[in-house]
Amino acid sequence: MKKLLLLGGLRYLIPVIKTAKKMGYYVITCDYLPDNVAHQYADEYHNVSIIEKEAVLELAKKLKIDGIMSFAVDPGVITAAYVSEKLNLPSAGPYKSIKVLQNKGLFRDFLEKHDFNVPKARTYTSLVQALQEFSSFKLPVIVKPVDSAGSKGVTKVFNASYLQKAIEHALLFSPSQTFIIEDFLESKNFSSDSDCFSIDGKLQFVSFSNQRFDQNSPNPYTPSAYSWPSSISEKNQSELIAELQRLIELLGMKTSIYNIEVRETTDNRAYIMEVSPRGGGNRLSEMLYYATGTNLISAAIQAALGEEITEIQPAVYKGEWAEIILYSNKTGIFNSLNINPAIQKYVYETDLWVKKGDRVKAFTGANEAIGSLVLKFKTQEKLEAVVSNYSGLVEVIVH
Repeated sequence: MKKLLLLGGLRYLIPVIKTAKKMGYYVITCDYLPDNVAHQYADEYHNVSIIEKEAVLELAKKLKIDGIMSFAVDPGVITAAYVSEKLNLPSAGPYKSIKVLQNKGLFRDFLEKHDFNVPKARTYTSLVQALQEFSSFKLPVIVKPVDSAGSKGVTKVFNASYLQKAIEHALLFSPSQTFIIEDFLESKNFSSDSDCFSIDGKLQFVSFSNQRFDQNSPNPYTPSAYSWPSSISEKNQSELIAELQRLIELLGMKTSIYNIEVRETTDNRAYIMEVSPRGGGNRLSEMLYYATGTNLISAAIQAALGEEITEIQPAVYKGEWAEIILYSNKTGIFNSLNINPAIQKYVYETDLWVKKGDRVKAFTGANEAIGSLVLKFKTQEKLEAVVSNYSGLVEVIVH
């Protein structure tokens, strides 16, 4: 029985663990949080921090694993690549390439060097230097850590007087104490955050979504809903697919799932914003299974174990699908979830992770979500009518 080591123990790993076990593999999880919910589903758990590359390498040697993966867990992606390279295990691509993809500053530099569309950006470790050079930027700008995920530490700055506060906020979430300032790109309609898949360096499955945000939530830069298919123009979708393929070839990537963020701007240009060789959070691969019938989770498991992948086909959507992230705008005690009866007929699945009396936190980052709703519609118009007003139709009651 092949052994798969999964880094982390967040809820998003549960379907990965269940799928791997159903496929006949032995699943081991590790992180420094033994109470993380996914560990109880694994065959074995080890208390080892996923950002400690050498410690995870020693664990992998001791366990004689056949593959390693950091699915939906951004901090473990570099560690998984490091261990794969050291032990000659199947990997998404070269360790040096994955380090580029996982660092927002290095990634922007790489895109610029290779003539991709890229916003003006600069990476800093010095607050003083950033303040001195800020006059070269055009407001508004985005300030964010180079090495965090889940929209943590991100601020949109409209006024230079708020820059220092934004930088200090970003540094709170940067293990390397490094941040990036970049021009803000205004989306034409919706930005996209979705999962894709390559086999032997060739993109086989590409999906784009409509990623949505709640401006009234505690963190308006944390995605709060998604829908498929995307509203990005066919022309720019084609350009993005070609540019993503070029990027994968330049980096020497191989067989992998990717969480990819792209944007179509108001001047009709297409930008690759982020590419990470892992499954996305917020159940994106599960949503794509509903929407297209393609099982990216099983394919990612096969890739991590070096197995042949036969199921991946180009994305063809079966209806209009949406996911609403469930969250609270304040910290308190969960009471109930109220779904307007008018939209009940569209609810395909309710996945609520808390019960009455549980303490919940304000939605300051993706990790504070308390569940999700999956909805299916027959028309794009009906989807937009519901999802564009979801905060008035779905209410999380917290006292």
